[in-house]
Parts: sequence; structure tokens; C-alpha cells
Amino acid sequence: MKELIIGKNDAGQRLDRYLAKALPLLPAPLAQKYIRLKRIKRNGKRAQRDDRLEAGDVLQCYINDEFFDAPSEENSFLMLFKPKLDILYEDDQILLVNKAPGMVVHADETEKVNTLINHIQAYLYQKKEWSPYRENSFAPALCNRIDRNTGGIVIAAKTAEALRVMNQKIRDREIEKRYLCIVLGRPSPAAGTLEGFLVKDEAKKQVSIRSKPVPGGRKAITKYRTLATRGELSLVECDLITGRTHQIRAMMAHAGHPLLGDGKYGRESVNRRYHMTRQALWSYSLSFCFTTDAGELAYLNGKSVRVTRVPFVEKYFPEATEKMGQTD
Repeated sequence: MKELIIGKNDAGQRLDRYLAKALPLLPAPLAQKYIRLKRIKRNGKRAQRDDRLEAGDVLQCYINDEFFDAPSEENSFLMLFKPKLDILYEDDQILLVNKAPGMVVHADETEKVNTLINHIQAYLYQKKEWSPYRENSFAPALCNRIDRNTGGIVIAAKTAEALRVMNQKIRDREIEKRYLCIVLGRPSPAAGTLEGFLVKDEAKKQVSIRSKPVPGGRKAITKYRTLATRGELSLVECDLITGRTHQIRAMMAHAGHPLLGDGKYGRESVNRRYHMTRQALWSYSLSFCFTTDAGELAYLNGKSVRVTRVPFVEKYFPEATEKMGQTD
């Protein structure tokens, strides 16, 4: 239990509003719950969230010590009262989550709290599976990333060994990741392989594709096949052989078939016509194809997970939804 003493500068405030300022890591819904449960008292008596505080009041707070810490990137997950996750698969080692477009995976200059890793950490913390306040605690971490405006499967490791093995399997290309996208036009041939050298412009946060090796260029390979066409749009499945920044978006655009809704590599006039503000790209399938020792994660070998609902597919190619398959 810790006590908070109300000074004259805080007098006159409602209890709930004072708590929001004094304990920024304590989510408002949780603060109200604690008030109802009498875990936050005023002068030793039951309090109400709309009580007006007076100078000299003493608040007795029977809550976890971590809520009294100063906010930081490491503890911002505490601010999430109800983590929102679309969990496709979970065991003691890993978590596979279907990330929604619009959410960043890690904190950046635009978002510090509502990130995928924070939702995962809040989920595991509230399940009492993990706490950063235990000695030598491992922090759940993401094994792969996808862009803010791309949806799809992200792997999270619950243990240090799972993170080590999964990162190695990704580097060794023993995890097959497939994407669905809608592109402009009809790729010709309908199926094939795109190869090139990807050059990153850090200032513009954009990449370009070159047909020949250039200084700083990294080899990029994408296999694709056309699943359906309708008018000027095609539904395409892409298999990443390499995993470079914006690889599918840049390579399809370089081939003359930019993604619908893509603000960096697409055609703005077409995007406006379809009212698309995010690229139509979804990491919808993931398979574990281990060819070398996977240690504690060997049980995952041969397992595949698929997303069965992709909004832009349902909207523009509803007949293809039935062919997307089910989770194994």
C-alpha cells in the first residue's frame, strides 16, 4: 500500500482526474474498478470517483507498485486495460497474431502506447504469464515485422529460446510467408518470379528496385501467382523468398502493377477512385518448414496457419475467400 497526500495545488479536483495525472500508468477503467473495490480509499474511508479532493486528504492505494513508476517505453503496456489481439495460435513458446492495418508493431515517433508489442505484453501480463518485475525476466518480443498499413501474421516469442530459434529460422528461410495483395492490371505471365536489387532511401523511407547490382543494393526475390482478375484489378498471392523493406510493394510497382491503395508506390488517382487509403496487402499464410534442428520448437515443424478473412479480398474478390483455406 502507498499513500498520496493532496496538496493545495491539487485541491478541488475529482478523484478520478487526479489519479489520471498522479498515476499515468494506471488505466482509467482500472482506476475506477479499484475505487469500486475499495482498493483506493480517501482518508481511510470508501471513496467515489467524483469526490472533490481537499488539501490534506490522504489517498490509500492498495495497488501494484508498478503503477507508481514514471511512464517509459518499457512499461507503457500497463496503460492498456483491455489488450486487443486477434490470436491465431498460442502455446507456451510462441504467439501468432493477426495484426490489423493501421497499428504499428513497435513504438515510433507517432505512437508510443497503442502498439502490437504493447498489446501482446499487456495480454501476457494480465494472464500472469509474464511480468517485467520478476528477477531476470525475459520480455516477450516480435520475431518479424510488417508495415503499419499492412495486415497479417506476426510471430511473438514468449521465451528467450523461442526468440533465438525463430530468428534463426527466419534468417535460414525455413519459415514460409505468403501474402495476398490486389494490384492494378493483369500480371503477365500470370505467375512468375520477380528479381532485382532493392535500394533504400532512409530520408524518404522509401525503396527503389534496380535490375542490376548497385552499391548498397540488396538482392530481392518474390514469387507470385495471379488468383483472380476483375476489371482493372487482380488478386495476387506473393511468396517472399527474401524479406526486404517494402519488397512486395516496390517490386510489383516496378513490374508495372502497383498495389491498390499504396500511397508510396501506387497511383493516387486510382486509390482515390476506390477510396483506398492503405495498401491492399496482407500476410495471410505462415508455414514452419524446418530443415535443420529447431530445438525446443521442433514440434512446430510442418504446422501452417492461415488468416481466413481479409477485408479487401471480401470486398473486391468475394469468390476467392472460400479458397483461402483454414488454419491447420
